[in-house]
Amino acid sequence: MATDLLQFLLAGLTVGAMYSLAALGYTLIYNASHLVNFAQGEFIMVGAITAAVLVEQGVALPLAATGAVLFTFIVGALTERLAIRPARGAPLVTLLIITMGVGLIIKGAVQLAFGKGTYSLPAFSGDAPIRLGQASLTPQSLWVMGCTAVVVLALAWYFTRTLGGKSMLATSYNPFAAQLMGIDTPRVLMLSFALAGALGAIGGVLTAPITFTSSEAGTVLGLKGFAAAALGGIGSGTGALVGGLLLGVIEALTAGYVSSAYKDAVAFVLLLLVLIFMPRGLFGRKVAERV
Repeated sequence: MATDLLQFLLAGLTVGAMYSLAALGYTLIYNASHLVNFAQGEFIMVGAITAAVLVEQGVALPLAATGAVLFTFIVGALTERLAIRPARGAPLVTLLIITMGVGLIIKGAVQLAFGKGTYSLPAFSGDAPIRLGQASLTPQSLWVMGCTAVVVLALAWYFTRTLGGKSMLATSYNPFAAQLMGIDTPRVLMLSFALAGALGAIGGVLTAPITFTSSEAGTVLGLKGFAAAALGGIGSGTGALVGGLLLGVIEALTAGYVSSAYKDAVAFVLLLLVLIFMPRGLFGRKVAERV
């Protein structure tokens, strides 16, 4: 029993790290504008498929991964510039629908360019499992958890030590006051979308060697990332990290002790429970709604 529990926990932390990256993407954009970007899942998918296609064309894996992250960074920035900024000032529900439409456009473009087939990446450092007692862990799982930790530390440094990060924090607290202080809030919002795209791509590239990806994968991953963000408290960086890891562990325990058939339903059941009984999540704070 102890060995099984450890195995399920390791699997849950691996997938939970990817959910955390997706939830952090939601958090960045929400803090900059109080907008929930329902195209976040497509950022994950674009990053994974771009890297896989580049590798198929003979590009070295490190260069393919870097190129995929940079490309999705640009996709995120273009999403804000071409779809969100022209509708600035529209009702919140209109902006939410726009992000859904952007997600559908991205998915359709990927299907036209690369088809509906599945893609995968080779493991970053081999497939030989690492033994932890009677349980085992793949090297790619260590890459996922390790890179997630590095990303979290990098974001913490960015928001506390750089002018751009402090500008984004100021915009999250009071965008009007931030504008009066000379902060370019439209640029901050574009940067938040670009960073959200990069975070999604990192999650997609890291997990593609473990699970196959396709043009349809982004929808479910995006919803699970939103569930993780809501669980931790939408707008909270700590909540995004904890919510993603917690969701991944609960999913793994459900698959291991109940049935894998119910694994995907866990995220949506948790989302409903959180919205009903704990709408601020674990670490959320009450804020005024703004667009």
